[in-house]
Amino acid sequence: MSDIIQLLPDSVANQIAAGEVVQRPASAVKELIENSIDAGASTIRLVVKDAGKSLIQLIDDGCGMSLTDARMCFERHATSKIRKAGDLFSIRTMGFRGEAMASIAAIAQVELKTRRHEDELGTSVIIEGSEIVNHEPVMCPAGTSTCVKNLFYNTPGRRNFLKSNPVELRHIIDEFQRVALAHPEIHFTFHSDGSEVFHLPKSTLKQRIVHVFGNSYNQKLVPLQEETSIISVSGYIGKPEFAKKTRGEQFFFVNKRFIKDPYLNNAILNAYRELLPADSYPLYVLFIEIDPSHIDINVHPTKTEIKYQDDKAIYAIIRSSVKRSLGQYNITPTIDFDQETGFNGMITPIKEEDIVPPQISFNPSFNPFSNNSSSGSAEAYVPGGSYKQRSQRWDSLYEILEGQREEPRQAELSISVEDNDERVSASDGQFFQLHNRLILSPIKSGIMLIDQQAAHERILYERFLEQLETHQGLSQQSLFPQTVTLPPSDFELVKELMSDITALGFQIREFGKNTFIIEGIPAEISLNVNEIGMLEQLIEGFKYDFSELKLQKRDALARSMARNSAIKAGSSLSQEEMNSLIDELFACQKPNLSLSGKPVIVKYSIETLLQKFEK
Repeated sequence: MSDIIQLLPDSVANQIAAGEVVQRPASAVKELIENSIDAGASTIRLVVKDAGKSLIQLIDDGCGMSLTDARMCFERHATSKIRKAGDLFSIRTMGFRGEAMASIAAIAQVELKTRRHEDELGTSVIIEGSEIVNHEPVMCPAGTSTCVKNLFYNTPGRRNFLKSNPVELRHIIDEFQRVALAHPEIHFTFHSDGSEVFHLPKSTLKQRIVHVFGNSYNQKLVPLQEETSIISVSGYIGKPEFAKKTRGEQFFFVNKRFIKDPYLNNAILNAYRELLPADSYPLYVLFIEIDPSHIDINVHPTKTEIKYQDDKAIYAIIRSSVKRSLGQYNITPTIDFDQETGFNGMITPIKEEDIVPPQISFNPSFNPFSNNSSSGSAEAYVPGGSYKQRSQRWDSLYEILEGQREEPRQAELSISVEDNDERVSASDGQFFQLHNRLILSPIKSGIMLIDQQAAHERILYERFLEQLETHQGLSQQSLFPQTVTLPPSDFELVKELMSDITALGFQIREFGKNTFIIEGIPAEISLNVNEIGMLEQLIEGFKYDFSELKLQKRDALARSMARNSAIKAGSSLSQEEMNSLIDELFACQKPNLSLSGKPVIVKYSIETLLQKFEK
């Protein structure tokens, strides 16, 4: 029997390695930008076409490469960053494995032009599928220009798995933002299909955050600075009132390298625990500086995971520094006893002889059990008491019963709306609002409770879903059109969803860089609504449902729109409004299923209620 183990050709081995390093165009963008940063560039320009599928070009003014280095950079495990194994524990550069350029060259057509500042001539290298096509001296500016054309041209299986251009472009924007935030001292520009997406001049970190996400973020940021013997933490965190439903604006950098760390993210959420709802996430851009010998970054091919020697101490430091920063800038309530001393100069001291003791007067003939009331006396007692007194007694009784109340059994939580004997018609007029949250109605077998917010969300969800299918959403013209500027990733997302957003009833058109004009909103929405806030909330809700819950686009859009448009708990409803809500709810396909999967309707039988009085 012949031998069956064979050594793979270099071209095949390079394509296998490329599958780990270059997963999509955004991966190639990340590797190229990091190489430019390691080369000491002060200006970096990124140009992409077709979301990086046709072209990715990166131009920098870094140190450049010699004739030999320009050829060697495409070899596997060829790097200028490390020399021996021990260097892995003192890495300060972005790259170090020497796999990126070889991986990109294995699955694309690459043209490299580079020149060192001290050289008169540069070098041009053209490589396709790991094969050198041309290598010669050329005239070119100092620095390096890398063109990656037709990514995955020789691996059509991988190319077929790429998403649409808007999706891939948003991934490129995400990678670009991470690197740009980590290096505010570098001038970045980013063009996509001839349009400028980012123009980021050299600036401070706060200015860079505002340039990346928009001017509105200037008022959302709280500075953070903490120095310890283990790590130093600096950056900005977001004010609680600006938290969002998605995690998109959360950035951790360790030695200026972007990382994903759920453990440290939990430390920040823990610090915000009493300030945010459970489903909201704060903004943060935090930089951790730590001795490279205390971490291991050689964990994952994308270099976004890190192992720490003392992760528990780092967790505690980050948590306490975030809480301290929130308290220091009056985001959380604090008690500052030293502040009281600031009033000493404003208070005029009183002499002891000028102090007059308070006089206490009382009516010795007052009888609390007397039925007669006189002018100036306390309120007389009458059977049942005043409305205020009765209310106080009922409140105390309610608190006692609340402590003794048991949750209904699971079997009691279901109601079949198809049963004729349980169907409730709005014409019955027997609806009552309870605490502006629930709608109560007597039924033949007992009582029925309806969550008004969940019910309205279900009604709007099915209505918006139908409009998305038929493209028949009605719109109402805004009296004063509103202009909204979005972060580039959200701008691209709205462009991608424009046809569906229009189907819901919005009238939106582009108006310059990352800007839209809202000229109309869905007819189901109140005219007093904040159009800009509605659009921003619609985008945030969609991103959560689409990315976190993995729902279809139209389903996620309808859910987000329904949640943002529905009446909220605490809203007072008239009898007519309750009648309309109940009629529309029972006309839904799934009236007893909320958008979160919980019941909308809860029924208590008369037997269950009577049992409460027998205990």
